[in-house]
Amino acid sequence: GVEALTGLGVLPRAMAALGAYRCIECNGEATELYRDYQRGVLRISICKSCQKPVDKYIEYDPVIILINAVLCKAQAYRHILFNTKINIHGKLCVFCLLCEAYIRWLQLQDSSQNTDPDDLIRYAKEWDFYRMFGIASLEQTSFFIGIFITLWWMTPEMLKRKSDFILLLKALLLSTYGKLLLIPAVIWEHDYTPLCLAFIKVFVLISNSQAIRVTLNLNRILPWFAIFFGLILENGVVCLFQKMGWDV
Repeated sequence: GVEALTGLGVLPRAMAALGAYRCIECNGEATELYRDYQRGVLRISICKSCQKPVDKYIEYDPVIILINAVLCKAQAYRHILFNTKINIHGKLCVFCLLCEAYIRWLQLQDSSQNTDPDDLIRYAKEWDFYRMFGIASLEQTSFFIGIFITLWWMTPEMLKRKSDFILLLKALLLSTYGKLLLIPAVIWEHDYTPLCLAFIKVFVLISNSQAIRVTLNLNRILPWFAIFFGLILENGVVCLFQKMGWDV
Protein backbone atom coordinates (compact mmCIF):
# COMPACT_ATOMS: atom_id res chain seq x y z
CA GLY A 1 0.00 0.00 0.00
CA VAL A 2 2.52 2.70 0.92
CA GLU A 3 4.54 2.38 -2.30
CA ALA A 4 1.41 2.51 -4.47
CA LEU A 5 0.05 5.54 -2.66
CA THR A 6 3.36 7.37 -2.90
CA GLY A 7 3.80 6.49 -6.57
CA LEU A 8 0.41 7.94 -7.43
CA GLY A 9 1.22 11.18 -5.64
CA VAL A 10 -1.71 10.83 -3.25
CA LEU A 11 0.20 11.23 0.01
CA PRO A 12 0.32 15.06 0.00
CA ARG A 13 -3.44 15.15 -0.46
CA ALA A 14 -4.59 12.70 2.20
CA MET A 15 -6.73 15.25 3.99
CA ALA A 16 -9.06 17.65 2.20
CA ALA A 17 -11.97 19.98 2.71
CA LEU A 18 -15.50 18.69 3.06
CA GLY A 19 -16.74 17.03 -0.13
CA ALA A 20 -13.38 17.23 -1.89
CA TYR A 21 -13.42 13.51 -2.69
CA ARG A 22 -16.08 11.03 -3.78
CA CYS A 23 -16.73 7.42 -2.88
CA ILE A 24 -16.18 5.40 -6.03
CA GLU A 25 -18.96 2.97 -5.08
CA CYS A 26 -21.91 5.21 -4.15
CA ASN A 27 -20.66 8.66 -5.29
CA GLY A 28 -21.04 9.98 -1.74
CA GLU A 29 -18.85 12.85 -0.55
CA ALA A 30 -15.78 12.05 1.54
CA THR A 31 -13.33 14.21 3.48
CA GLU A 32 -10.36 11.87 3.06
CA LEU A 33 -9.22 8.90 1.00
CA TYR A 34 -7.15 7.32 3.76
CA ARG A 35 -5.79 8.02 7.21
CA ASP A 36 -2.10 8.13 8.01
CA TYR A 37 -1.25 6.67 11.42
CA GLN A 38 2.46 7.52 11.00
CA ARG A 39 5.39 5.12 10.66
CA GLY A 40 4.08 3.91 7.33
CA VAL A 41 0.76 2.69 8.73
CA LEU A 42 -2.07 3.72 6.39
CA ARG A 43 -5.72 2.77 6.38
CA ILE A 44 -8.13 3.42 3.52
CA SER A 45 -11.16 5.40 4.68
CA ILE A 46 -14.57 3.75 4.79
CA CYS A 47 -17.54 5.50 3.22
CA LYS A 48 -20.17 6.49 5.77
CA SER A 49 -22.98 5.86 3.28
CA CYS A 50 -22.20 2.45 1.78
CA GLN A 51 -19.65 1.18 4.33
CA LYS A 52 -17.18 0.31 1.56
CA PRO A 53 -13.66 1.67 0.95
CA VAL A 54 -13.90 5.22 -0.36
CA ASP A 55 -11.35 4.59 -3.12
CA LYS A 56 -9.69 1.20 -3.43
CA TYR A 57 -7.87 2.35 -6.58
CA ILE A 58 -5.36 4.45 -4.62
CA GLU A 59 -3.54 1.16 -3.93
CA TYR A 60 -3.78 -0.08 -7.52
CA ASP A 61 -1.14 0.12 -10.20
CA PRO A 62 -1.93 2.78 -12.85
CA VAL A 63 -2.06 0.06 -15.52
CA ILE A 64 -4.86 -1.71 -13.64
CA ILE A 65 -6.73 1.59 -13.33
CA LEU A 66 -6.34 2.20 -17.06
CA ILE A 67 -7.69 -1.28 -17.87
CA ASN A 68 -10.73 -0.66 -15.66
CA ALA A 69 -11.27 2.70 -17.37
CA VAL A 70 -11.09 1.04 -20.79
CA LEU A 71 -13.75 -1.38 -19.55
CA CYS A 72 -15.83 1.72 -18.71
CA LYS A 73 -16.23 0.88 -15.04
CA ALA A 74 -17.93 3.68 -13.16
CA GLN A 75 -15.64 3.21 -10.15
CA ALA A 76 -12.53 3.82 -12.27
CA TYR A 77 -14.10 6.93 -13.80
CA ARG A 78 -14.96 8.34 -10.35
CA HIS A 79 -11.41 7.70 -9.17
CA ILE A 80 -9.91 9.54 -12.14
CA LEU A 81 -12.39 12.43 -12.20
CA PHE A 82 -12.85 13.12 -8.49
CA ASN A 83 -9.95 11.65 -6.54
CA THR A 84 -6.93 12.49 -8.70
CA LYS A 85 -5.51 15.66 -10.16
CA ILE A 86 -5.06 15.17 -13.89
CA ASN A 87 -4.33 18.23 -16.02
CA ILE A 88 -3.90 16.68 -19.45
CA HIS A 89 -7.38 17.48 -20.76
CA GLY A 90 -6.31 20.11 -23.28
CA LYS A 91 -3.20 18.27 -24.46
CA LEU A 92 -5.11 15.02 -24.84
CA CYS A 93 -7.84 16.77 -26.83
CA VAL A 94 -5.35 18.43 -29.21
CA PHE A 95 -3.45 15.18 -29.71
CA CYS A 96 -6.64 13.25 -30.50
CA LEU A 97 -7.75 15.95 -32.95
CA LEU A 98 -4.37 15.81 -34.68
CA CYS A 99 -4.72 12.05 -35.15
CA GLU A 100 -8.26 12.45 -36.47
CA ALA A 101 -7.21 15.26 -38.81
CA TYR A 102 -4.34 13.16 -40.16
CA ILE A 103 -6.63 10.20 -40.89
CA ARG A 104 -9.03 12.50 -42.77
CA TRP A 105 -6.12 14.09 -44.60
CA LEU A 106 -4.88 10.66 -45.71
CA GLN A 107 -8.33 9.77 -47.00
CA LEU A 108 -8.47 13.07 -48.86
CA GLN A 109 -5.08 12.42 -50.48
CA ASP A 110 -6.13 8.90 -51.46
CA SER A 111 -9.13 10.31 -53.30
CA SER A 112 -6.97 12.84 -55.14
CA GLN A 113 -5.44 11.78 -58.43
CA ASN A 114 -3.00 14.70 -58.64
CA THR A 115 0.58 13.50 -58.06
CA ASP A 116 2.32 16.65 -59.30
CA PRO A 117 5.29 17.38 -56.94
CA ASP A 118 5.04 21.11 -57.62
CA ASP A 119 5.60 23.34 -54.54
CA LEU A 120 2.17 24.89 -54.94
CA ILE A 121 0.56 21.43 -54.81
CA ARG A 122 2.54 20.50 -51.68
CA TYR A 123 1.45 23.77 -50.05
CA ALA A 124 -2.17 23.01 -50.92
CA LYS A 125 -1.87 19.55 -49.36
CA GLU A 126 -0.41 21.06 -46.19
CA TRP A 127 -3.28 23.53 -46.04
CA ASP A 128 -5.70 20.59 -46.43
CA PHE A 129 -4.31 19.12 -43.20
CA TYR A 130 -4.88 22.37 -41.31
CA ARG A 131 -8.37 22.51 -42.76
CA MET A 132 -9.09 18.95 -41.60
CA PHE A 133 -7.88 19.87 -38.10
CA GLY A 134 -10.16 22.91 -38.03
CA ILE A 135 -13.15 20.90 -39.23
CA ALA A 136 -12.52 18.14 -36.68
CA SER A 137 -12.27 20.78 -33.93
CA LEU A 138 -15.53 22.45 -34.97
CA GLU A 139 -17.31 19.10 -35.15
CA GLN A 140 -16.18 18.12 -31.66
CA THR A 141 -17.08 21.56 -30.31
CA SER A 142 -20.58 21.34 -31.79
CA PHE A 143 -20.93 17.82 -30.35
CA PHE A 144 -20.07 19.08 -26.85
CA ILE A 145 -22.38 22.10 -27.24
CA GLY A 146 -25.24 19.77 -28.16
CA ILE A 147 -24.57 17.71 -25.03
CA PHE A 148 -24.43 20.77 -22.76
CA ILE A 149 -27.62 22.27 -24.20
CA THR A 150 -29.52 19.00 -23.77
CA LEU A 151 -28.35 18.41 -20.21
CA TRP A 152 -28.98 22.03 -19.22
CA TRP A 153 -32.49 21.82 -20.67
CA MET A 154 -33.40 18.44 -19.13
CA THR A 155 -31.55 18.74 -15.79
CA PRO A 156 -30.89 22.44 -15.10
CA GLU A 157 -30.34 21.73 -11.39
CA MET A 158 -27.28 19.65 -12.27
CA LEU A 159 -25.45 22.50 -14.02
CA LYS A 160 -26.11 25.49 -11.81
CA ARG A 161 -22.51 26.50 -11.18
CA LYS A 162 -19.61 27.27 -13.48
CA SER A 163 -17.58 24.56 -11.74
CA ASP A 164 -20.18 21.98 -12.80
CA PHE A 165 -19.73 22.94 -16.46
CA ILE A 166 -15.95 22.84 -16.13
CA LEU A 167 -15.98 19.42 -14.47
CA LEU A 168 -18.27 17.99 -17.14
CA LEU A 169 -16.12 19.50 -19.90
CA LYS A 170 -12.99 17.94 -18.40
CA ALA A 171 -14.78 14.60 -18.11
CA LEU A 172 -15.84 14.75 -21.78
CA LEU A 173 -12.34 15.69 -22.91
CA LEU A 174 -10.78 12.85 -20.93
CA SER A 175 -13.36 10.37 -22.20
CA THR A 176 -12.29 11.01 -25.78
CA TYR A 177 -9.10 9.06 -25.05
CA GLY A 178 -10.50 6.30 -27.24
CA LYS A 179 -9.40 8.34 -30.25
CA LEU A 180 -5.84 7.41 -29.32
CA LEU A 181 -6.67 4.10 -31.00
CA LEU A 182 -6.25 6.07 -34.21
CA ILE A 183 -2.50 6.05 -33.57
CA PRO A 184 -2.02 2.57 -35.11
CA ALA A 185 -3.93 3.82 -38.15
CA VAL A 186 -1.54 6.77 -38.32
CA ILE A 187 1.53 4.54 -37.98
CA TRP A 188 0.48 1.91 -40.51
CA GLU A 189 -1.40 4.47 -42.63
CA HIS A 190 -3.47 2.42 -45.10
CA ASP A 191 -3.75 -0.74 -42.97
CA TYR A 192 -7.14 0.12 -41.51
CA THR A 193 -10.76 -0.13 -42.61
CA PRO A 194 -13.84 2.11 -42.23
CA LEU A 195 -15.24 -0.60 -39.93
CA CYS A 196 -12.27 -0.11 -37.59
CA LEU A 197 -12.88 3.64 -37.49
CA ALA A 198 -16.58 3.01 -36.80
CA PHE A 199 -15.70 0.79 -33.82
CA ILE A 200 -13.41 3.51 -32.44
CA LYS A 201 -16.23 6.05 -32.81
CA VAL A 202 -18.66 3.79 -30.93
CA PHE A 203 -16.14 3.22 -28.14
CA VAL A 204 -15.60 6.97 -27.75
CA LEU A 205 -19.37 7.54 -27.53
CA ILE A 206 -19.69 4.84 -24.86
CA SER A 207 -16.88 6.50 -22.90
CA ASN A 208 -18.59 9.90 -23.26
CA SER A 209 -21.83 8.43 -21.95
CA GLN A 210 -20.10 6.93 -18.92
CA ALA A 211 -18.30 10.19 -18.20
CA ILE A 212 -21.60 12.14 -18.22
CA ARG A 213 -23.29 9.53 -16.07
CA VAL A 214 -20.52 9.50 -13.47
CA THR A 215 -19.99 13.26 -13.36
CA LEU A 216 -23.66 14.19 -12.90
CA ASN A 217 -24.72 10.95 -11.17
CA LEU A 218 -27.44 10.23 -13.74
CA ASN A 219 -29.15 7.11 -15.01
CA ARG A 220 -27.99 5.41 -18.20
CA ILE A 221 -30.70 6.83 -20.48
CA LEU A 222 -30.24 10.59 -20.12
CA PRO A 223 -26.55 10.65 -21.14
CA TRP A 224 -27.43 8.83 -24.36
CA PHE A 225 -30.16 11.40 -25.08
CA ALA A 226 -27.56 14.14 -24.69
CA ILE A 227 -25.11 12.29 -26.94
CA PHE A 228 -27.84 11.74 -29.53
CA PHE A 229 -28.58 15.48 -29.76
CA GLY A 230 -24.86 16.19 -29.76
CA LEU A 231 -24.48 13.93 -32.78
CA ILE A 232 -27.38 15.70 -34.51
CA LEU A 233 -25.67 19.07 -34.06
CA GLU A 234 -22.33 17.62 -35.15
CA ASN A 235 -23.86 16.13 -38.31
CA GLY A 236 -25.53 19.47 -38.96
CA VAL A 237 -22.10 21.10 -39.01
CA VAL A 238 -20.86 18.37 -41.38
CA CYS A 239 -23.77 19.00 -43.74
CA LEU A 240 -23.00 22.72 -43.64
CA PHE A 241 -19.40 22.07 -44.68
CA GLN A 242 -20.54 19.76 -47.46
CA LYS A 243 -22.92 22.41 -48.81
CA MET A 244 -19.97 24.79 -48.86
CA GLY A 245 -18.22 22.30 -51.13
CA TRP A 246 -15.63 21.19 -48.56
CA ASP A 247 -14.46 17.59 -48.32
CA VAL A 248 -14.88 16.36 -44.75
